[in-house]
Amino acid sequence: MTTTAPYGSWRSPISAQSLTADNVRLSEPQPDGDDCYWLESRPQEQGRSALVHLAADGTRRDLLPAPLSVRTRLNEYGGGSYCVMQGQVYLVLDSDQRIYQLGADGDLKPISPEGPYRYADLTIDAPRRRLICVREDHSAEGTEEQHDIVALALDGSESVQVLVSGADFYSNPRISPDGTRLSWLCWHHPNMPWDGTECYVATLDTNGQPQGAQCIAGGANESVFQPQWSPEGELFFVSDRSNWWNLYRWVDGQVEALCTLEAEFATPQWVCGMSTYSFLNSGTLLCCYTRDGLWQLAEFDLTHLTLTDIETGLTAVSSVQCANGRGWFLGAGTHQSTQLWRFDPQLESSLVPVARSAKDDPAAEYVSEPQPVSFDTRDDEQAHGFYYPPHNPDFQAPEGDLPPLLVVCHGGPTGATEAALNLKIQYWTSRGFAVLDVNYRGSTGYGRRYRERLKGHWGDTDIIDVCSGADYLVRAGLAHPEQCAIRGSSAGGYTVLAALTFSDRFQAGASLYGIGDLETLARDTHKFESRYLDTLVGPYPAQATLYRERSPIHHVQRLRCPVIFLQGLQDKIVPPDQAQTMASALSDKGVPNALVEFPEEGHGFRQADNIERALEAELYFYGRVFGFTPADTLRPVDIVHLPEAQP
Repeated sequence: MTTTAPYGSWRSPISAQSLTADNVRLSEPQPDGDDCYWLESRPQEQGRSALVHLAADGTRRDLLPAPLSVRTRLNEYGGGSYCVMQGQVYLVLDSDQRIYQLGADGDLKPISPEGPYRYADLTIDAPRRRLICVREDHSAEGTEEQHDIVALALDGSESVQVLVSGADFYSNPRISPDGTRLSWLCWHHPNMPWDGTECYVATLDTNGQPQGAQCIAGGANESVFQPQWSPEGELFFVSDRSNWWNLYRWVDGQVEALCTLEAEFATPQWVCGMSTYSFLNSGTLLCCYTRDGLWQLAEFDLTHLTLTDIETGLTAVSSVQCANGRGWFLGAGTHQSTQLWRFDPQLESSLVPVARSAKDDPAAEYVSEPQPVSFDTRDDEQAHGFYYPPHNPDFQAPEGDLPPLLVVCHGGPTGATEAALNLKIQYWTSRGFAVLDVNYRGSTGYGRRYRERLKGHWGDTDIIDVCSGADYLVRAGLAHPEQCAIRGSSAGGYTVLAALTFSDRFQAGASLYGIGDLETLARDTHKFESRYLDTLVGPYPAQATLYRERSPIHHVQRLRCPVIFLQGLQDKIVPPDQAQTMASALSDKGVPNALVEFPEEGHGFRQADNIERALEAELYFYGRVFGFTPADTLRPVDIVHLPEAQP
């Protein structure tokens, strides 16, 4: 029987606890022969990142006891935090950021010396008995940390050999199969890795030092991604030199285009160790690419240069790795949470899930299907996104009612949203919200030119796009014109605050560790993003006036609608004073707002209780602002200056 109830008040089986109960975040799969390893970030264990081993016989076990956590904080975002070869594991411990060798008995032997260092992107140079990686050196007080590619001896001496230095950033150090050459990526301020990187190759001398380094691809206006050696010693990589991130290889001193497609075989390099392709065998790549916001798994024949899609039913694919003729990758679909999959082309049932991020997915009848949309913007261009209608088979709204709209802004801002199952979105749609998840101009997956539309225009173009998306749904009769809310985290939180300040399209907003003062961010953030705003806004401090013009904190008099701020107090990327200053300014002005702080969280919430609290606080907030009563039992949030007359 279907119950009639106002939008927003529907009772849903998708609870805040559904996001954390027996759920994990899977990352960094690495096959080793017929075995496989991966990381699980576990909210129920205070967000610790556990290293898991699946043996060829199906035996699965954690390699480290709680509370030990495998995580690198290089560039704050980390990635590439362990490596394995023939059963030998080397890993970075979160507690001290040192690299350890994991013994068969579980003992940990330090490989890197003590000190203010961070390491990532580990790779084993077996012939020379050393580990090659990227090092971030924090030892020089008062200056930016230094990045190098270093080699660490595996004999227990903790000796360090600097191999490559001089650039602002490094990633992807890789040894050729014959051990004679080293390749790597580097880039320089103010570029981010999706703006411009350089791919180098050097010969290793008898002491293992690189000689005659040659830049074989890339530059200030070309982004190279994931250089990787083939089994035959040819260097492959992804480049956006054609506008699209496509596949290339370097052979005999020449760069050859392998696959020319209006699609992207890469994604923004926010973390180390990312992989969108790997070698199934000497003649075949297993790869993934995205087109129109949807990811596809495929095989690429290196002899005939043909791409063949693999039918998976998945809409998000990442972290592709291969060993022994089999592939491993992370994949999710519109009804499936992320799983670790094994692909064996020799078997009739070639795809097998081996690990799940969620114990159970929601029942299919409660899932709102994403609908790809493209819409005209207020400045006569076009933007994209996914529309999710309110959906719950147990409820219907009173005749003539329209649902509240929640516009979602992804982080980055150089990033993208995907159409895979997202329980946070389903949490809202199953309660009667319409959701628009926007890939505003500047998002990835639509070519370099679309990505660069945000250069110099952050706080302008993205605002136009989120407002235009809301306009589009309101005009179509799919959303209540006076109940439009906007939410986003990190850079998405800035878009939220800017949209609420510089437009009148929205009636409420939620900023999760978002940015209110661009000047403060430019001065106080970490090295990796310290010059990011030079391209998104303009050089600082030369363009300080523009920074103030686009900072909501300097225009609070224009912000008139309620805002909830959700902030971790250990955040090193967007410091807590960003949220605190905005909330204080709104309070002084008499604008309704709420500030919910999490003392033990950093940039993004990892602990189960905090993830649940943040989501339920946001629902409580919208209920008070829009005048509906959620079916959930929610802990109240202190919303200052909100008239008590509202239910």
